[in-house]
Amino acid sequence: MTTDPRPLYARATAQAARLIRTVRPERLAAPTPCAEYDVCALLGHIVGGTRRIAVVGETGEGQGEPMTAPDVPDDGWAEAYDEARERALRAWESDERMASSVTVPWGEVPGRAALSAYVMEIVAHTWDLSEATGRPLALDPELAEFALAAARQALPEGPREGRPFDAPVPAPEGAGAYERLAAWLGRVPLSRA
Repeated sequence: MTTDPRPLYARATAQAARLIRTVRPERLAAPTPCAEYDVCALLGHIVGGTRRIAVVGETGEGQGEPMTAPDVPDDGWAEAYDEARERALRAWESDERMASSVTVPWGEVPGRAALSAYVMEIVAHTWDLSEATGRPLALDPELAEFALAAARQALPEGPREGRPFDAPVPAPEGAGAYERLAAWLGRVPLSRA
């Protein structure tokens, strides 16, 4: 991918931040399309993943960073995400970081590729959270198109042993960009599960 992912990451994280602000504590135990996560665990994964990509942007490596955020109170998710998001955006401002190699859980890759993968990650989890909370906001389809292109480039079509995504499932006829992204990542909307 030759597109600079920084503007897309900024838009994707802003969209996620708006959605996270709609989540009320009474929804934290609700299921999500990620079978292993309820809303609370998904929020922890989103905040933890954003903290990790911030560290990758700051240091070039994020291997030891947890993908959870056990330190966030039930009513503190929006603030925790905003802090992590702002830190990540600052960490990736440098053109040098985008061009240099960084170490992420799946290996050593150019910074541009790492941040593109995290665009895919936050866009996918924004859809997961939207599904789990009754779709309170319209989501930006351009972000899903970019994330789908990144996912198709990064993930094989068949079985995905050792990867945090299931094999693709068929997208419904006439599916929008988010539904096609979700299907490529092996997710099924809660309404169809």
